[in-house]
Amino acid sequence: MPTMRAARIISVLTALLLPALAAPAPAAAVPDGTVSGVESAAVSAAADWSPPLSTRGRWIVDADGDRFKLRSGNWHGASGTWTGTGSPDEDARHHAGENSGRIPLGLDRAPMAEIIAGFEEIGINSVRLPFSNEMIHDTRPVTDDAVAANPALRGSTPLQVYDAVVRELTGAGLAVILNNHTNTTRWCCGVDGNERWNASRSTGAWENDWLFMARRYRDNGRVVGADLYNEVRRDVWDDPNWGLGDDHDWFAASQRVGDRILTEANPDLLVIVEGINWTGIPVDGFPHGRPTLEPVRHLSHTLVDSGKLVYSAHFYGYTGPRHSGATGIGETTDPRYQDLTPAELTDVLDRQAFFVTAEPDRHFTAPVWISEFGVGGRGETGAAQRAWFERFVDHLVRTDADFAYWPLVGWHENGRGNGWALLHWDAAGHRMGPYDGDDWRAGAWTRLVEATGRAGRVAPVADWSMLSPDHADFVASRRMRALPDWDPGARKAVCPDGQRLVGLGHTGNRGLCSDVTAGPLGDPSGGHEVVRDERHVPPGGDWASGHTKLQCPDGHFLTGYGVRGAAVSSALCAKAPPGGITGTSGRTVWFDRSDNRGAGPKGGDFAHGHYKGQCADDEYAAGIAYTGRIGSRGTPDALYCRTLT
Repeated sequence: MPTMRAARIISVLTALLLPALAAPAPAAAVPDGTVSGVESAAVSAAADWSPPLSTRGRWIVDADGDRFKLRSGNWHGASGTWTGTGSPDEDARHHAGENSGRIPLGLDRAPMAEIIAGFEEIGINSVRLPFSNEMIHDTRPVTDDAVAANPALRGSTPLQVYDAVVRELTGAGLAVILNNHTNTTRWCCGVDGNERWNASRSTGAWENDWLFMARRYRDNGRVVGADLYNEVRRDVWDDPNWGLGDDHDWFAASQRVGDRILTEANPDLLVIVEGINWTGIPVDGFPHGRPTLEPVRHLSHTLVDSGKLVYSAHFYGYTGPRHSGATGIGETTDPRYQDLTPAELTDVLDRQAFFVTAEPDRHFTAPVWISEFGVGGRGETGAAQRAWFERFVDHLVRTDADFAYWPLVGWHENGRGNGWALLHWDAAGHRMGPYDGDDWRAGAWTRLVEATGRAGRVAPVADWSMLSPDHADFVASRRMRALPDWDPGARKAVCPDGQRLVGLGHTGNRGLCSDVTAGPLGDPSGGHEVVRDERHVPPGGDWASGHTKLQCPDGHFLTGYGVRGAAVSSALCAKAPPGGITGTSGRTVWFDRSDNRGAGPKGGDFAHGHYKGQCADDEYAAGIAYTGRIGSRGTPDALYCRTLT
């Protein structure tokens, strides 16, 4: 039990953080208006596309290699709308008075087919469908009232309703992204027991829930993505982190569950990783801020299957890069996004997220999906809020970004209610939409969904991947994962199948892989050798005098390495097909005293703060050199680089 002083701290932090981090903002009143059907000029959502989806550089593509832009919205409710106080049976105890009944919102007011038709009419081609871990295990049937407009769902559990929603969305041609939004079925996102993937359950239980969900929809090709967790943030005592290797390490947790989903449940899914939403205490003078995707620049994911990683981020005008979004208690003097000038906003957005798509040929290059953004609708009269939304939409258009509006569905009564949703239904089933003539967002929304951008075939690009055995194995090869441990007791790093090692850090254990120039280089029949000594250094072939040289045999290339502490312990050499690599001479690339990566190296800074060595694009690494002399820690000092032909 906490002391009285500790209890006081908890109370203060909860008061500061709970209202500050909740999104979206409080509901705005909607003036009286005429209810009519949605008349959209937006493009049809159900255009032909072939699953599964994958990525090529910064683009998402379908099975034919054609760009598939996620023009998405969030259909919330299954993750919970209860605010956590009072009875969950009372509508007033739910966010904006909208009681979802533990299922996607609006099924009490409109038939599912009508709701989905509304999505298509406003230009949506995909839906982010939040769920809670609690929903998966909730055996209580939904109430008849919660599915009043969909009586066939009476007696169903929340998961069975979720199944039906997935089935109907995908049957209409829409793509569905599963989103683990909360642990418990309640409104997100404050100090509420949902701050981290393991805030209210163990990491193991969270991983098992993801494997269950990925397997459940494995036979439905239009279920295209796994959005791993929503708005990872600080709880009362602890911040999440990106790479420290502890129980709060979001990088490590998302890397591990992403690989497990691909290898154990469904290899076709996109793995979607959101950045960190908040760290620190929102009080002037205390460290605090919204890291978002900034840590990705120096530590990025390398999944076991290349072409499956998508990053995501959220932006709302009332929050800011160092502003939690609070008013009153918990409000700091930091600017909100809506306070920034257009130039400042562009700079901040690019720094926090859009650099991932803007910079090609980096270890972090990937699609970025802005999976939440939104603003009050008819009742929003604030000039700053309106200007921010217009500017943000302009940035999405300018960057040709994938996006998902929050939320798609809301309630209204007599034209009044939560104005954030794009589509609203009243208790009688009458619908209001953005094209009814009184929603100021209609112009910006049309501009967004009708924006021209990259379309058609996207040519394959070279993959660049980071290896980071900082705290544990980092084996990104399906083949090596299936084989016995090739260096017991060491931390092992292996490139994804089809890539070769091209760079190493002098210290810090980081590596860089790619398939640049050569494409997949390994022998389809497999074959590898673990090298721990100089047996393959020929007489007269001392390419690093005074150093121990772990050299691959001819016809092999470096694809991984083992480390113990900071020291190199082994080199993993993969076999190339006969005639695949014929060069037997090479050059030594020293990087023990400075960077040595050539002019204009690709791949990015894969070992930030450390010296790095890198072979040229038309070379492969065939050896690692290090020294065990006094004062040395046995870290890599040189690479032996050979030409591919």
